[in-house]
Amino acid sequence: MLFTVLGLLVLGILFIFPWSLFAQEAASGAPSVTVSLGEGTPNRFSVAIQILILLTVLSLAPAIFIMMTSFTRIVVVLSFMRQAFGTQQSPPNQVLIGLALFLTFLVMAPVWQEVNKEALQPYLQEEISQQDALDLAIIPVRNFMLRQVREKDLSLFVKIAKLPQPKNPSELPTFTVIPAFMISELRTAFQIGFLVYLPFLVIDIVVASILMSMGMMMLPPVMISLPFKLILFVLADGWYLVVGSLVKGFA
Repeated sequence: MLFTVLGLLVLGILFIFPWSLFAQEAASGAPSVTVSLGEGTPNRFSVAIQILILLTVLSLAPAIFIMMTSFTRIVVVLSFMRQAFGTQQSPPNQVLIGLALFLTFLVMAPVWQEVNKEALQPYLQEEISQQDALDLAIIPVRNFMLRQVREKDLSLFVKIAKLPQPKNPSELPTFTVIPAFMISELRTAFQIGFLVYLPFLVIDIVVASILMSMGMMMLPPVMISLPFKLILFVLADGWYLVVGSLVKGFA
């Protein structure tokens, strides 16, 4: 899986930055920017523009990763689960984000393998052009997002963009599929978070009622309910259930 992810990163870099032309620039001496309209002469200004685009894409890479994968749903549900426990920093943010990251690799592995097979490898073997590789690479990602998105959300962004009603999902532009996928993922994450939160809320209510009936109003209910939450979560094998449900939800 790691080699597949690295291969996809290489594909993105190769799309924007022509390494062979860069090598010729480095070998020619001191860097310079020139614009030439003659035939057969290198256009160094275009290389500078390509470097600028490369840096821009790299700066947006985390946002692209979050918006077009299962990362959003997973990390939101894990955050709800920590709040349901009543613990502020346990598990720490680094642990939750790391778990969400590797679960995202697991969920997205079939998609990335298809991208590697259909787009990356043919491009590296010089069987297809850059534009063809981009067109082939976006298809598995779009299919993944369309499987998770609601038709209502897609219709919303089609109306916002003032586009004609598409006859099939393949006619939908990607800039409408991505935000529709995002709000669909947030809606699903909040639904799962409510179900995760509910049993812990019941424990808080029961403990608070018992303390009130005993006249122990000054004792924080969280201090008493936290051990019961932890033992309930451990006995129910909560991590297995939550993680398993999250991963199976993308099947």
